[in-house]
Formats: sequence, C-alpha cells, structure tokens
Amino acid sequence: MSLNSLPLISTKDLAIGYKNPKRGRHVLHSDINVKLNAGEFACLLGPNGSGKSTLLHTLCGFIPALGGDVFIGDSPVTSISNKEMSRLVSVVLTERIEVANMTVFDLVSLGRSPYTGFFGQMKSRDVKKVKEAIAAVGLNDFEDRPLTQMSDGERQKALIAKALVQETPMIVLDEPTAFLDLPSRIELMNLLRKLSHERNKGILLSTHDLDLALQMADKIWLLAKGKKIESGTPEDLVLTNEFRRFFEREGILFDNSTGQFTVDKRNLKSIRVIGKGIEYKWVSRALARKGFEASDNSYSDIEVEIRSDGTPEYLVTGPSGKTHKLRTIEDLLEQIDQENNS
Repeated sequence: MSLNSLPLISTKDLAIGYKNPKRGRHVLHSDINVKLNAGEFACLLGPNGSGKSTLLHTLCGFIPALGGDVFIGDSPVTSISNKEMSRLVSVVLTERIEVANMTVFDLVSLGRSPYTGFFGQMKSRDVKKVKEAIAAVGLNDFEDRPLTQMSDGERQKALIAKALVQETPMIVLDEPTAFLDLPSRIELMNLLRKLSHERNKGILLSTHDLDLALQMADKIWLLAKGKKIESGTPEDLVLTNEFRRFFEREGILFDNSTGQFTVDKRNLKSIRVIGKGIEYKWVSRALARKGFEASDNSYSDIEVEIRSDGTPEYLVTGPSGKTHKLRTIEDLLEQIDQENNS
C-alpha cells in the first residue's frame, strides 16, 4: 500500500446506508466522491439524520458500502485487515467512557495496542509515547487522574491523545464537541487543527459547529438528505451559495458577507438607529430578536440614537416625539415595546 502523494482516504461513486433484513437495502446517499489529504483539517457538516455517522463508519470500514469504493491510499478498504487498519486510521466516537478507576494514562495506553503484541505489554518506548501524547493535548498533570473526575472537555482531549499515540496518518472523529460548552469547543477545534497542520495528519470530524468550521477547517464536506455531497474550502462553498442551499430554512437566512445565520428580515418592522461601533451591532441584534430591523430610514415611527463615551446611553424617540434616555439594552427594548403598543 502506498500513501505517498495520494489522498489518505478517497471514495469513488460511494453509496452509503444500511441493510434491513426485512426491507432490504436503504441507500442514504450515493455518488459520493471525496478525499482527505495529509495535513488537512476537514469538517463534515449536515443536519441531524443526514447520514454523517453512517458516512464516517463506512469510510473506516465499520459498516460495508452499498456501492462504489473507499480507498486508503491506493488500496480498497475491503482489502485491508483490521490489524493494518488500526495503524492507518484512529477513530474517536461520541460514546462517553464510564470505566471505574480508569486513568488518563490507562486510556491513552490503549492506543498502543496495534504495537504491543498479543498480551499488550508496553515497553519503555511505548510509555514514552503515551506521555508525549498526553502532553501534546495539554493534559500533562492528568496522567493519574481517573476519567470519572474529569470534565467532558478533558475526556475528549484524552481520547484525542489515545488517537495520537496510535500513530496513524489519519484521525476520524464523530461529533467530538457534542457535549462541550462553547469555550471548550473552540479549544478542541484549535487543538485538532494544530495537530493536523503541525504533524501532517489528515483529520476529519463531523460537527454541528458551523461557525467554527467556517473559521478553522481547510475543507468542508456538506451532507444533507436529498442533496449530493459537496466539498471544498469554506470560502468557495460560501461564494457558490452552497451553504445557503444546504442550511437555509423558512425564516432563517445564511449571510454570505458575515458567514452567519440571520433572521429573515423581509417581514421585520423598520426602526431608525443612529450610531456606530460595537453598540450599534448589539442593538441591531437585540432589535432583530424582537422583530425589528435597524435601518437609517428617517420616516420610521421610532428612532434610537446610540451615544457612547465610555458608558453607553440610548435615546428612544417614539411617535409622540418624546425622548427617553436609557442605560441598558434591556430598558431600550422595554421602551420600544411601549412605544410600539401605544
């Protein structure tokens, strides 16, 4: 098998799905042609139930393809033994690990099993690699910490260390940020991106973190029911309107200029907002949440002027012409409700 100058993994007209003993084959997607290169950080995005996990499991050989081929280097995945596969692809799944008394060192050591022989006895070289992997994910002081005493984010780092110590050219992760808060999701995505680039590993993960994927991924794979899979750089997929095609729903729009989802403003009532800077941005967001669009329309019934000299001040003028001075956006919204309902 050769991985030199070839994609780490690629597909040719792949069909994925599952076989039901009573109903036969159920194809979720077909004609899938994607690839992952060394040193590439790729994110698989799609709604719940779109088949992301099925695709990942098919790529790793856990479930059979319903058509087409998956290649690791130049070899079909069906021709690769389990032992050989364990040296080519590391997999991190979403299941939480709940094993009494298992420490970080114990968990990460499991990643050396492709190299430690039948009895799993580690040599000094293996121990060194386990400690290096633990340090690489920022868990230096956690070697002897039981997994039951760690946060979800710390456990995910330990699982990534287990994948690292397996010394495979490719790592596949299924929803690694699913149980994490926002700061932990950002930290984990940064870690994976860094490992991919610095260690020349191909890393592919499924995620719902669209904003983070747009900022950090080298490539994005888009998967949705009834649509052909699309892949490319985040910028190309935005400029070709693929994000809009895959993710927009009634009342929810994808803004190509900001790379964010926004409320459909076509049915919003206009309020004139005078101001600039960060206060203008957050006032506009708050108004949109309440069903109003910030604009420069001088004919609006309600006008908001933002003043900021260290401490923000909001001046609301209603249809009566009376102006109210307010200190918080919460008070601003309450005043607008009163003006709108008067």
